[in-house]
Amino acid sequence: MKTILLFGAGKSATILIDYLINNAVSEDWQIIVIDANLKLAESKIGNSKRATAYSFDINDTDERGKYINKADIVISMLPPFLHIEVAKDCVKYKKNLLTASYVDDATKGLKTDIEKSNLLFLYEMGLDPGIDHMSAMKIIDAIHAKGGKVSSFQSHCGGLVAPESDDNPWHFKISWNPRNIVLAGKSGAIFKENGEEKRMEYEELFSSSRQVEIPTIGLLSWYPNRDSLGYTSLYGLEDVPTFIRTTLRHPDFMYGWKNIIDLKLIDETVKYETDGKSLQQVFKEHLDKNDFSGWLNQHLPERLAESKGMIENLKDLKDAEKTNTVEMLAYKMGQTNLILKQLFFLGLDDAQTELNKGLCSAADILQFAVEKKMALKPDDKDMIVMLHQIEYDLNGKKAVINSSMVVKGENSKRTAMAKTVGLPLGIATKLILNGTIRLSGLQIPTLKEIYEPVLKELESYGVQFIEEF
Repeated sequence: MKTILLFGAGKSATILIDYLINNAVSEDWQIIVIDANLKLAESKIGNSKRATAYSFDINDTDERGKYINKADIVISMLPPFLHIEVAKDCVKYKKNLLTASYVDDATKGLKTDIEKSNLLFLYEMGLDPGIDHMSAMKIIDAIHAKGGKVSSFQSHCGGLVAPESDDNPWHFKISWNPRNIVLAGKSGAIFKENGEEKRMEYEELFSSSRQVEIPTIGLLSWYPNRDSLGYTSLYGLEDVPTFIRTTLRHPDFMYGWKNIIDLKLIDETVKYETDGKSLQQVFKEHLDKNDFSGWLNQHLPERLAESKGMIENLKDLKDAEKTNTVEMLAYKMGQTNLILKQLFFLGLDDAQTELNKGLCSAADILQFAVEKKMALKPDDKDMIVMLHQIEYDLNGKKAVINSSMVVKGENSKRTAMAKTVGLPLGIATKLILNGTIRLSGLQIPTLKEIYEPVLKELESYGVQFIEEF
């Protein structure tokens, strides 16, 4: 019998745990699930005789090492900053490690030790990063095998709310770590477009004007995701003129989040006392403290005054000018209305909901509001959307492949996010333990030995791509 040790039983671990338990008898596994919240871990494993839940302080070196030492393989679903402690122990006790998180500099520092011990540390084995790498490399390798040359690579992915559960002005609900949602994009982005390396600051990212058409879904907006250029060599596309990895959101979300940034609601330094205060009170305190009282009292009336002026001028305009003015007026009024709807939805006028979180930053307050207001209802469905747009030259002709995937969740617990993050980890764990994957070193899933069998099994769970040429 082989022992699988899983650290973390949060939102994204639900389907992973189900997969491990469902395969435990046929594969002869014993599963240990460790989480700071014992009741949460116990609820995830249910009555399975093949799984046991435990809880201890993850920073307890001796306790952590004890469990890692007796495992055959380790999966970390902990917050990213804790992976390195687990990774060091896996090197110490010579255990293979899997996680859905990005490879960070600290882990790269273990690369030599990982290789010397002939271990496999498989990182970025979730959705994005994860399924994006595997599905993209399958296409890129096929193009190269035919003698083609990729000229443009754009990869888009987003965790969204399914249309049937979309009932708020942000067109968004939470299906994973809310802190990651609040702070997404803060490091800016680096990518390549038409042969030119481009850097984009956080304040520039959230524009609703960058859009892409998703089959069966429609238009979504995108913003560049982190450092795209770090993947050009891993994809074998160092010379490609355009290389962009992006995050997808509804256009209204982009517009609203730009306002959130302008209002400095992402600030992590300024502290506010929140005990006994409502969302309305702390939001007002933030606006006043940062001299943003004028943002609502001046910015919005300015738009309304401008709109009023446009209305008064309509009678003096020609028919063609009237049409254009009416369209612009509708747009401006719609924007003004959307700003108010989005901010009020987050709690700008909520005098009932109290925080009671002690000293908080503006980002902490925003996270609290997002968790409260954007939570999935029990029967809500989330949705994962991915699209690769790849242009290439073959035999003197230009060609394009659009490869898209849409996955919907079942409800607020069995989400599409948990499915697309958890299944790749579970499948890879099985393939490593049964000897199908025999790699070693610090890897991400860009190699055929990983992506072929994993993508094949993912299709049996409805995680599959449709290619249009």
